[in-house]
Amino acid sequence: MTPVRVVIGLCLVAPFVAMLWVSSYAKVDPAFIGIPFFYWYQMAWVLISTALTMVAYKLWQRDQRGRAAAKGGAQK
Repeated sequence: MTPVRVVIGLCLVAPFVAMLWVSSYAKVDPAFIGIPFFYWYQMAWVLISTALTMVAYKLWQRDQRGRAAAKGGAQK
């Protein structure tokens, strides 16, 4: 278990925690351009989740390349 994999896990778990903790966003105020908080908060998490998933994927790719290079370097 490397620190990079912990960060990957946190990036993937954060949206679930944010959406499952309903009492934190089950309210009307503050409204944003007339949209109640309940709705715009969830829509914001769509964008945040996309960004976090992209970060997790890029970190995973980098981790796999590093492992492949270490494994290949050890065999030579």
